Amino acid sequence: MHTPTLQNTRCWPHVRTSLMLVLSLGLAPLPTSAIAEEALHAHHHHAMPSAQDGYVRTLASYTVPDVKLLNADGAGVPLRSELADPDRPVILNFIFTSCGAICPVMSMTFSQVQAALGPARDAVRMVSISIDPEHDTPAALKAYAGKYGAGPQWQMLTGSLDDSIAVQRAFDVYRGDKMGHTPATFLRARAGQPWVRLDGFASAADILREYRQLTTN
Repeated sequence: MHTPTLQNTRCWPHVRTSLMLVLSLGLAPLPTSAIAEEALHAHHHHAMPSAQDGYVRTLASYTVPDVKLLNADGAGVPLRSELADPDRPVILNFIFTSCGAICPVMSMTFSQVQAALGPARDAVRMVSISIDPEHDTPAALKAYAGKYGAGPQWQMLTGSLDDSIAVQRAFDVYRGDKMGHTPATFLRARAGQPWVRLDGFASAADILREYRQLTTN
């Protein structure tokens, strides 16, 4: 269930810089023109604010479904209880491993957040949930996690198609199929508090600022 309660920030970082970073690192398998076309199509489809690149910040309440997903080692993860630790903040997004435009940017951003946190990253739970579980097996997620240097605090999760859709619907990111995928990042200081939702391409600095505001209040 998605219940927006507050919209208080609009920011406009230039996402082309992020895409060029991904290209320079060899992370996107598509040619530049295809990446640009897909990103622009996605940007239009996602109903992002105005024609400019950026993100919108909202506060929302979600009911996490009681489903069991699989981590990159194939172990079952009960999602509701996994996210319910009262002492561990959560930073969460949705990805799929064959994505050629949005997901590499988001995953590189998570990798930068992880690096910037340093030893403090052990106090946070980072979660990336596949929206293409039929192809994103635990083995595929393990390879993807290695590509972005995911540490033990950053879990990649997959599962059945029904369970994946249930989680996407719960966080209001389900768009019918993976090609309608929206860039969004979710943060919560602890269970029982609202989620901060960042729709669009929030940078690592943006996410770190939100995280520090949540954890110091």
